[in-house]
Amino acid sequence: MDIEELMKVEKIRNLTDDELGNQERELADQLFKLKFQLNMGQTESLKKIRGLRKDIARVKTIQGERQRSATTEKR
Repeated sequence: MDIEELMKVEKIRNLTDDELGNQERELADQLFKLKFQLNMGQTESLKKIRGLRKDIARVKTIQGERQRSATTEKR
């Protein structure tokens, strides 16, 4: 990971659970729009699509970590 990706991860980790959910929905919406534009031939921003997919994966990873730690704490 480079410095920019580490900064993104730290920024995501500082979000609340609700903010994470909102962030995931916003990223998924942006990804949908870009894929639609790509299929219509209006854009060729494959790099942007790849970046959005990675951002969504980061958000989901952190959500999963939080869920697993909450489950562990309840035991």
